[in-house]
Amino acid sequence: MGKLKINLVIAGRTYPLSVNNTKEEEGMRKAAANINQLISMYEKNYAVSDKQDVLAMCALQFASKLEISTLDKDESNTEALNKINELTKLVSTHLE
Repeated sequence: MGKLKINLVIAGRTYPLSVNNTKEEEGMRKAAANINQLISMYEKNYAVSDKQDVLAMCALQFASKLEISTLDKDESNTEALNKINELTKLVSTHLE
């Protein structure tokens, strides 16, 4: 199956892209819609007229959400590993 050609509009500009499948297309379209929604919110709530500034703020928001999510996941993994280690110690002391 070949690549699908799509056009996405972000901040009033059209970007032609190639995607591998319809799932990737849906993800790209949802991402573009989220970016455009955030741009509208920034332009409405803050006196930001320069698209470059608005796009930088959007990039920061999305990137920070990803980083925070990764940090939360790392903390959860660490907690889970600590609990597994505790349980392993309990089991091994019972077996001795």
